[in-house]
Amino acid sequence: MTQRIDTHHHFWRTAAQQQPWRGDAHAQLAADFGPADLEPLLDEVGVDATVLVESVDTAEENDRLAAYAADFERVAGVVGWLPLADPGAARAELARADRGRWCGVRCLVGRDPLDWLSPDLMAQLAAEGLAWDVVPVTDAQVESVVTLARLVPDLRIVVDHLARPPLDTGDLDAWAARLGALAACENLALKVSVGIDVLSSWAAWDATALNPVVTRAVAAFGPQRLMLASNWPVVTLRADYATAMADLDSALVASGVPADGLAQVRCGTAMHWYRLEL
Repeated sequence: MTQRIDTHHHFWRTAAQQQPWRGDAHAQLAADFGPADLEPLLDEVGVDATVLVESVDTAEENDRLAAYAADFERVAGVVGWLPLADPGAARAELARADRGRWCGVRCLVGRDPLDWLSPDLMAQLAAEGLAWDVVPVTDAQVESVVTLARLVPDLRIVVDHLARPPLDTGDLDAWAARLGALAACENLALKVSVGIDVLSSWAAWDATALNPVVTRAVAAFGPQRLMLASNWPVVTLRADYATAMADLDSALVASGVPADGLAQVRCGTAMHWYRLEL
């Protein structure tokens, strides 16, 4: 049986940190989510390992991630936080943080310009074996990511949440153009997952809306540069863990991905891109 990796999930204790991205519409996320909550869900779906991703841009978040990873052996990799807009501070945090299971880094960017990206810092991250996670959702952000990808070809870039397809409006053309520009960079991979913007826009989980965007993602990237991800617990705004993972996987099957390609999306791409060991 193919091993499975959930390449994007979070743990948090609500009282321990502020989460500016969580608004009034996300009241059900104002709860604690930890390993004891996720483990039975992984068992139900048959997920062997996970990638734990930061959700708060603070050094304390890195300390929490390290503690979670030490406590939960199914965390195969951690995407930690770095203040990437400040190379000096980023290097200081690289030196300070417990990076025992780090496989990548990110910071939350929203729709802000990415003109602060430092090729020198990113080249250092690449040399240290770390990937960079990002969600570019505007034309300007995509242009910045593409420029960086070409300047630092050794940097493995992971775009989260299908680069935010406009599933609330159904107008996919502009998103598809951005997706094509990203896919043209061979050092860039894409997570098949649903982000908070799309989830917030839906009145209910819409599995049928996933098929056209996943089909375009498969055509643009191929299974060797796609990885499956739940975005738990954020996804619970509209779907339980098993439903979300099954529907995302079904969309991949419906797009025509063959068996060996499905093995890549479910496990192989993550192992290669994040340098994971199971």
